[in-house]
Amino acid sequence: MTVTPQIFPPRKRRPSAGVFIAPNFFDLKLVQSLLILSQEISSLKPISFLLKRNSLSIIRKATLLAILFDDLLRNPIPFLSSTLLCFEEMYIVLQRIKTLIEDCSNGSRMWLLIQTESVACSFHELTLELSTLLDIFPAEQVDLSEDIHELFILIRKQCLQAKVFLDPSDYNLRHQVLTMLDRIKKEIVPDHSKLAEIFDKLGLRNSSSCKEEIESLEDEVQNQIDEESESEVVALIGLVRYAKCVLYGASTPISDHRRRKVVSEAIIPSDFRCPISLELMRDPVVLATGQTYDRESITLWIESGHNTCPKTGQTLAHSNLIPHLALKNLIGMWCREQKFPFDTAENNQKVNGAVRNKAAIEAAKMTVSFLVNKLSLSQSFEAANGVVYELRSLAKTNSDSRASMAEAGVIPLLVRYLGSDVGSELPNLQVNAVTTILNLSILEANKTRIMETDGAINSVIEVLRSGATWEAKANAAAALFSLSGVHSYRKRLGRKTRVIKGLMDLAKSGNKCSKKDALMAILNLAGDRETVGRLVDAGVVEMVKEVMNVLPEEAVAILEVVVKRGGVVAIAAAYIAIRKLGMLLREGSDAARESAVATLVTICRKGGSEMVGELAAIAGIERIIWEMMSSGTMRSRRKAATLLRILRRWAAGLDGEFVDLHTTATATISSSSRVALAS
Repeated sequence: MTVTPQIFPPRKRRPSAGVFIAPNFFDLKLVQSLLILSQEISSLKPISFLLKRNSLSIIRKATLLAILFDDLLRNPIPFLSSTLLCFEEMYIVLQRIKTLIEDCSNGSRMWLLIQTESVACSFHELTLELSTLLDIFPAEQVDLSEDIHELFILIRKQCLQAKVFLDPSDYNLRHQVLTMLDRIKKEIVPDHSKLAEIFDKLGLRNSSSCKEEIESLEDEVQNQIDEESESEVVALIGLVRYAKCVLYGASTPISDHRRRKVVSEAIIPSDFRCPISLELMRDPVVLATGQTYDRESITLWIESGHNTCPKTGQTLAHSNLIPHLALKNLIGMWCREQKFPFDTAENNQKVNGAVRNKAAIEAAKMTVSFLVNKLSLSQSFEAANGVVYELRSLAKTNSDSRASMAEAGVIPLLVRYLGSDVGSELPNLQVNAVTTILNLSILEANKTRIMETDGAINSVIEVLRSGATWEAKANAAAALFSLSGVHSYRKRLGRKTRVIKGLMDLAKSGNKCSKKDALMAILNLAGDRETVGRLVDAGVVEMVKEVMNVLPEEAVAILEVVVKRGGVVAIAAAYIAIRKLGMLLREGSDAARESAVATLVTICRKGGSEMVGELAAIAGIERIIWEMMSSGTMRSRRKAATLLRILRRWAAGLDGEFVDLHTTATATISSSSRVALAS
């Protein structure tokens, strides 16, 4: 059995040279492994566009070594200890050569250009290591044929005489790129003809190749270990993104609905979900109460003015967030097993410019200016679609880009493409426009701009209610969720009947992905007590009961908030959901069961004996609650114990502590209905 470098699994960042090891083989098996490895190197193509001579030279040497190993395999030689050691070390060097060529060929061309001098030195160092090993090889003590001996002498001589070679054209191209970045820092717009010349020499000759280059550079950001290198890569991303727009126009707009569907339908372990967003946690942190949340969600909660724990309701002793590294590692392992990308908040900050770079910021402003000007001059929906798609992509990158776009006046331009006429003629344009607004709303300052732009909110609401596709409706709901993160806007949106009705309709009739976005927006709106009443009047409890089979965790989370804040009317309305909640206690996930038991405690405490009786009528309910008391989270155990006490007091006829509000609530509902009819 022979060993080739294929034993190393594919990964974003290949192993460093120090982790390569030689196979634990002896004699001919080791020679056979060397032959296969050298043949694999000789079959590689030289690096395109850059360092071509360096890679071609070392590939040729590997080809000659393959002839040597082939002869040694056909005509075995006695193995001395020095020969064995030489071959083991040579195997490691050849592995490193193969890895270096593949990494240079498959990675970012821009970053390779910036690193061209150090990479040229790496090729030279590997050649010198080969030379040293060939010197150790006891060629005079083994019986090599005359031709093979001459070949051996030739390889050794070539390796010994090798010098560091830096192609002048590579060096000049690198200088041009660095000069251009320096001019961009000074807010000087690059000459488009020079930009086109540079990108042509690098083989970046269309929008698609530029997009791949941006993705490669984003991978490189993750690989850097010092801030200066990260900053350089971020600047290159800004340059390529600018060049992509001004030289090659827009990419072919595509929908990312398929990707969202895959992620949303994944069965994520409940412990890995954030209790606020119900999404997979990327950066889990522990709050003062000991509860774990995703950093982004809990930070937004605290910055919105809350000083309590969302799960327990306890007042926070402090607002410090402690990273939950053990859980983060477990989530990362699970994502790799499921073959999902796991971009941590730390990595996202790297890619999205936490390492601020003047050239990258100015390049983003130039890109925005170019796109906004082009959009304002667009004469057709088709032309506008490409530009809006680029703006959508740019709005995802970082806060600086989002701020630049809003300052450049992009929001009123996007509103033009949210109408039903656009949706009927070119649905994808409507999707791209509303998604761009969603991406812009991530920045707090932009929330105000969106809310204050004439027609913006009404247009988003219209997309929510009558968008051309489920994706457009879902992203409109997500935009409303984002905007409702500000307390005053939450109240304002909650007062709009069209918002509540649109979200309720989408939650009931949409596909699974759009249902989820609608439910998350409803959950956010339910944070306002006044809005809860409107949600109850609109039939939120009936809707929750309807979607509980599809999205139980999201549905029961809404019901928990509604019964907690909605008063008598909400409690009475929740009567119809008691049996559904009981089923969730038996069959739901840990998160769903926790919310369900907390909801039942509130309903039974405030709703009176009739509510408790409805729960008690569920077969085996006490056994289910007993099981919850011995498993699940601390909160679910505590709530289960409370619920069991309520049931037992009711069974013993000691229900005096419960105020029978069901009749009162029903009367209140009837009265409210009569008032509504009269008005």
